[in-house]
Amino acid sequence: MKKIYLFDWLTFSIYLLLSIFGILNIYSSTFSESEDFFNFSSPAYRQFLFMILSIFIGILIININYNFFQQFSSLIYIISIILLLGLFIFGETIRASTSWYNFFGINFQPTDFAKLATSLAVAKFMSKIEVNIKKNKHLLQLIILISIPSILIILQNDLGSSIVFTSFFFVFFREGLSYIYFIAILLILSLSVLTLVLPTTLLFLLILFVILFLYSLSRKNNKKTKLLPYILSLSACLIYISSVNYVFNNIFEQRHRDRINIFLGKEFDSKGIGYNLNQSIIAIGSGGANGKGFLKGTQTKGDFVPEQHTDYIFSTIGEEWGFWGCFILIVLYTILILRIIFRSENQKNKFCRIFSYSISSILTIHFMINIGMSLGLFPTIGIPLPLISYGGSSFIAFSCMLFVYLNLDINRLN
Repeated sequence: MKKIYLFDWLTFSIYLLLSIFGILNIYSSTFSESEDFFNFSSPAYRQFLFMILSIFIGILIININYNFFQQFSSLIYIISIILLLGLFIFGETIRASTSWYNFFGINFQPTDFAKLATSLAVAKFMSKIEVNIKKNKHLLQLIILISIPSILIILQNDLGSSIVFTSFFFVFFREGLSYIYFIAILLILSLSVLTLVLPTTLLFLLILFVILFLYSLSRKNNKKTKLLPYILSLSACLIYISSVNYVFNNIFEQRHRDRINIFLGKEFDSKGIGYNLNQSIIAIGSGGANGKGFLKGTQTKGDFVPEQHTDYIFSTIGEEWGFWGCFILIVLYTILILRIIFRSENQKNKFCRIFSYSISSILTIHFMINIGMSLGLFPTIGIPLPLISYGGSSFIAFSCMLFVYLNLDINRLN
């Protein structure tokens, strides 16, 4: 009775609403008059089966003792790393990424479960009594913890999924990491963008001007200011600029370079690599305020948007449900994420709190990047919209994250 009373029914209700809404839009984006819904070849029907399976798994998770997740988090993390390593030998390449296992015709992507496993591992490490996020040693250990799966995923040519692991830095800041690091990350990102947008010579002159200005300002206030730190800063910037250019030109594939260039406005290609984005924007814009109606989207029915039931499913929502449909979807995600964060504040158990922060951060970065990607605000990097985009591995993984949270949340006052 206590579990029923303390169960977070609002989160579960939003989970069901998003899941059902996702199935409706997958059905619409793959609709064929010659194909029945209850056909295993139908993506919407398979997603429905994934939802049923996920709820069954969720019931099992809810009834597990909440200490289980902390006790076995290290083992779960190790298993996830082994699965990622196994892709280099047994993995199947789909859409240029070797991120899948194929078992008797059923594809399984361990990347999605690595996010759950890393959330558990980070929560366990940070919940140790002696761990202090403000200590450089502990911060380095945490960075290594999240870097191992991220690097393995990058090596499998799945850059988009690896970016999701940066969401753990929000957890670190929430747990007391100095905002100096946050400012440093923003500066690094800004320098990266400027490196790709501006000519190297012009960027060097701008950095030189800024450093000389800061030096003269500091010198004005303190005559003993040394020049060496500013010279080292200038050298570090030059080394970083060279590194960004090298990675962009020699490590990134051409498709990644094209997508980033289109996003930065350096190229425009509405028929080639930018076709998906262009058609997505047309579909969303054509929906207007109220949308064209379920199964009535002309862009969707004409199959103009590739990958529309997966990465670009938001374009279906925009076209058929309009501005208000998109608005309600965004409100539901916002309520879900804020609900998890606010409930986490009442967690007496540090492990439970940090895990809850972790999944809220993962949900946020997926939600923001996927929608931003469909609107042209982010480069196309292949990140699904949680519980909405088609994909069994993704759906089950996100479901497990939420059900583990629900289990831990029931015991938040213990």
